[in-house]
Amino acid sequence: MKKYYVLDTNVLLHSPNALYAFNEHTIVIPEVVIEELDKFKKESTERGTNSRSVSRIIDSLRTQGNLLKGVPINNSGGILILESNHTATAMPLHWEGDKADNRILQVCKGLAESGHQTILVSRDTNMRVKSSILNIQAEDFRNDKVSDIDQQYTGRIIAYTSSEVINRFHESTNHYIDPDTLYVFDDLAGILIPAVLVTNQFLLIRSTDNDRHTALGRFDGKKVVHLQYQNRNPFGVTPRNVGQIFMQECLMMSAEEAPLVILKGISGTAKTFYALAVGLYNYMECRPREYHHILICRPNSMLDEGIGFLPGTEAEKIEPYMRAIKDNLFTLMSGNTPMEDKDVLQTEDTVNMLFEKRVIQTEALAYQRGRSLQKYWVIFDEMQNATPRQAKAVLTRPGLGTKIILIGDPAQIDNPLLDSQSNGLSYASEKMIGSKLCFQVTMLPEECERSPLAAEAAMRL
Repeated sequence: MKKYYVLDTNVLLHSPNALYAFNEHTIVIPEVVIEELDKFKKESTERGTNSRSVSRIIDSLRTQGNLLKGVPINNSGGILILESNHTATAMPLHWEGDKADNRILQVCKGLAESGHQTILVSRDTNMRVKSSILNIQAEDFRNDKVSDIDQQYTGRIIAYTSSEVINRFHESTNHYIDPDTLYVFDDLAGILIPAVLVTNQFLLIRSTDNDRHTALGRFDGKKVVHLQYQNRNPFGVTPRNVGQIFMQECLMMSAEEAPLVILKGISGTAKTFYALAVGLYNYMECRPREYHHILICRPNSMLDEGIGFLPGTEAEKIEPYMRAIKDNLFTLMSGNTPMEDKDVLQTEDTVNMLFEKRVIQTEALAYQRGRSLQKYWVIFDEMQNATPRQAKAVLTRPGLGTKIILIGDPAQIDNPLLDSQSNGLSYASEKMIGSKLCFQVTMLPEECERSPLAAEAAMRL
């Protein structure tokens, strides 16, 4: 039985191609949605871009027939209808009749009373709650959602094998481990089962005979190989835990081997710190220089309310968003040791000089569209506040010799239209699973390297 899907404005502003995501079913767009889309068309934001894209799609479909009666939208039998009826459908008396959300719900109620199986699709939780008052089925737009945060890919696994296999692996860097000899623990069954590995997945391998007898490795698609950079100290930084060893490995690999690195996990696990350390190491200490530029971008979502218009150049406007970067650079330059006042000032001057001399460049995420980055070390920080569309845009920017690092915590999202399953970081992470060009590491709460208070808060809150 064909269903009638009524789309809320926020669905189309989030994903213009949502119109094509319902196969053989009928898509209904209330006329008030067109009016709401029109309010955003002049914005220079992604929301404005999406508004214009939807308008163009609907306009092209208009030429194929009468939108009020329905026009075909795909080869599966799907129909698009622009709905302007059901204005007399009874609604709760205390609901404002001229409110856009209530008009959309009125259309849903009218269609349902006409005998159609009607489903409201909205990203607004309150809208879905109000629909239940009218006994209208409602759901979120799930087409670009990925797994729940607890089930998302982490890029790492704990595996088990015999001490003999581990000993042989440690004998020489030329030795490898056959994945058929590895097992993982099944929590539900309480037994060891054969391991199923993903290309570029990192492994902490434990002996079945002695839990302290371990090895670290990486699955290259055929076998588990040794880590190449485990004992390196880029820019004087030494890894303090297994997660940082894995991070260092994929960051130190060349852009040809690992052009994309995705680092996820709670704050305080040194994701941005390590990306900066390895970037500066490659830029300042390696000759010939592999990367000609260090570029840092981030979405402009904030933890709290904004402070209004910021005057100045592009660099001056985005400087407040880069304070976390400067904090990491200060720690990197000072070594986090006790300092005299003059040493503090000197270190601060050194950090500022990196930006003034454009050793480190900062740009807004919105301005990356259309660029082609050659030999760049690019850090996209706080990518949990980016949309899947933005993530796709930045991952199509790199040219030859460029390394892209996506960083963020899917559990800390400031963008009100995103969640742990629909943000750009999680989307890119899940879609790139198994790619030979992508390396991923999710840091664990116990790998927090901040103060004891920060570490305990990360575990408890």
